[in-house]
Amino acid sequence: MSSFFFPYRKSRFHAVSSGTGEELLICLHGFGENAGSFDRLQYTLGKHFTIVALDMPLHGLTEWHEERPFEMEDLKAVVLLILQHYGFSTFSLMGYSMGGRVSLCVVQLLAEKIDRLFLLAPDGLKDNSWHMFATQTRTGNKLFKYCTYHPELFFGLLHTWKGLRFISKGLHKFTFNSMNTLEKRERVYFVWTCMGKMMPDRKRCKQLLKQYQVQTLMLFGKYDRVIPPVLGMRFMDGTFPCDMLVMEKGHHLIGDEAAEAIRDHSF
Repeated sequence: MSSFFFPYRKSRFHAVSSGTGEELLICLHGFGENAGSFDRLQYTLGKHFTIVALDMPLHGLTEWHEERPFEMEDLKAVVLLILQHYGFSTFSLMGYSMGGRVSLCVVQLLAEKIDRLFLLAPDGLKDNSWHMFATQTRTGNKLFKYCTYHPELFFGLLHTWKGLRFISKGLHKFTFNSMNTLEKRERVYFVWTCMGKMMPDRKRCKQLLKQYQVQTLMLFGKYDRVIPPVLGMRFMDGTFPCDMLVMEKGHHLIGDEAAEAIRDHSF
């Protein structure tokens, strides 16, 4: 494995490379994770792919100094820099959780260059009204920031929604555990604000996946409380080449079993 940095405007991005395959695979991690999340893929997929895992802004060793959110044109430029660095004209793409949402944005921007698409428990398959309000509106962002430092209102609403069965016990527990310290809330606030522009147009994505015949594989965990398999079933509507696998897991999918499923499906 090798680690490297490449400059972008006032910032610099960090990536980790492994594998010796003749195809390039760019991997985008989930919220709160980093490029190291994909380390184990090299043992199963390294013969087929040169694997490049990228640290997203505010994650890992990437340094984001643009004093503004990470935008679609930034994403496109960064992917093209990776292609240039390794001398590839096309690539395959893997996105896990938040990285799945970002991967769908890459589809919008560079579908003509994508060979295969692997989405693991991908975010972005449905609209999240709270996320949209908190990241796309000035009022929502101000309220989001207030709740970050004054969480009583947020936790009150969360417990009320659980009592009214607007959310499940599992989702209530996951959300509470993700926001129960100031450090965690600040991380959510700053990452959501920075990455708030990464909102894919799902209809357009499916049109492009069909137009360029991008072979797509979606993996979900049977017991995933965050991104359940039903979202994949709705997205996979038969208009583009796509298969879907449901694993005996929760939300955390990256590992040997997922790599073996991808290898067996693709090669």
